Amino acid sequence: MRNGESIALKAIPNLEFPHFKTVLKDAVSTGNRILGLWAVPFDNEYSMFGAILYPSTQRVEILCSTVEKTYPSLTLDLPSLHWFERDLSERLGMIPQGHPWLKPVRFYQGEAGKVDFFRVNGEEVHEVAVGPVHAGVIEPGHFRFQCHGEKVYHLEIALGYQHRGVERALTGGPNERSIHYAETLAGDTTIGHATAYSLLVESLSGRKPSLQAEWIRAISLELERLANHIGDIGALSGDIGFLPTQSYCGRIRGDVLNVTALICGNRFGRNLVRPGGVRYNLERERLDTLRHRLREIENDTVSAVELFFETPTVRARLEGTGIVPTHIAIELGLVGVAARASGIPIDARKDLPWGYFLNQCPPVGIYPTGDCYGRAYVRWLEIQESFQFLHRITETIPEEISDKEPPPHFNDGIRTESFLSPESLGIGVTEGWRGEIFHVAATDSEGKFAWYRVFDPSFHNWFGLAYAMRGGEISDFPLCNKSFNLSYCGHDL
Repeated sequence: MRNGESIALKAIPNLEFPHFKTVLKDAVSTGNRILGLWAVPFDNEYSMFGAILYPSTQRVEILCSTVEKTYPSLTLDLPSLHWFERDLSERLGMIPQGHPWLKPVRFYQGEAGKVDFFRVNGEEVHEVAVGPVHAGVIEPGHFRFQCHGEKVYHLEIALGYQHRGVERALTGGPNERSIHYAETLAGDTTIGHATAYSLLVESLSGRKPSLQAEWIRAISLELERLANHIGDIGALSGDIGFLPTQSYCGRIRGDVLNVTALICGNRFGRNLVRPGGVRYNLERERLDTLRHRLREIENDTVSAVELFFETPTVRARLEGTGIVPTHIAIELGLVGVAARASGIPIDARKDLPWGYFLNQCPPVGIYPTGDCYGRAYVRWLEIQESFQFLHRITETIPEEISDKEPPPHFNDGIRTESFLSPESLGIGVTEGWRGEIFHVAATDSEGKFAWYRVFDPSFHNWFGLAYAMRGGEISDFPLCNKSFNLSYCGHDL
């Protein structure tokens, strides 16, 4: 399948489990990656699905296997699936025999906080518990450190405090609320998730957006990337006490958000992307204003961020802190900024392009060190590329744009519900600012969502943060945590 395509459920091959496992192993061993692993219960068995992304052909392969409640774990041969299998265990009660670390990643089966944490024994070994309640407006999550003095031997992360049951709410749709659930899957990734949802619905309805709508979607997605990357560099500056860049980036992030509001009236892009298109046009007068503001924002950003990277004390604090080597990043299945900062050139805009990115994609910025400096520097590379991309795209206006053309959309996505293909599976993949976003759903005989699954980039990357802290100082945690800047609610769908 291509991105944004659908397939009849009966056309998906149902493999014997050993064959299913072999296909996954062979794909990963040849440089491809697993987008997701999930299961659907029926009778006393489960349909286990796997999705493999093949960058060389820009295709996704969907495969299936029927398994019982207890099945041989895939994790020993495919470490990147360990979090997926833990997710299956707590969601559905499935038992992957031989899994090396089978315990909840949320708290579906019991009371929040009651987890059998891993412990390190020995003289002068102690635990440090952080959260789940944090200062300010940070989302809740619990971090348990096993330390010897200041050195961290092990970090265990417990999530689930933000679980809202969004995937369950999407089941039975689409309806008038479905797009709003998609937009709030992770509030700072409104455009990324809304676009993935729209691609999925469009794949099942056969309705494709106009060139104009694809053009506006691409602009809004890169504005979302700019705002968050600039904000993250400012936050990293604050964690190391470098106040000039912190102060400037906080303000500049707001300027980028205001440009998004110029397009649709909302700083986070709510009510912009819809199945079938977008709700707002970008006529020439506002387009001229957007170009002018982008030039001003770029000049301010360059001044603030170059000061950050040119300061020796900043580099000294970031370099060598929280290292995730390339081979570990591959084994763990990291995506997005975290993967590219460990030298892995993956990006869904290139590997599985959609819409406007089929014709033009920003270069993939990578850095080999895998440390906090690398994760900060990849953000800076992407900021620069996003500015250049936005300058190019806003100078190339689709011919069909006119000030009088109504915005192309399907009434907030409601009209599409009567067009969804029955008993089919559809996908939508985008490259959000954190990394790749994967939406997958199947319809029933009436064309309604029989089930809906979402894999936010944070789902892939939380264990990367735990690894980054091994052998480091506990005082490095705020910096490492911010260098990943993962979403709690995006994980706890």
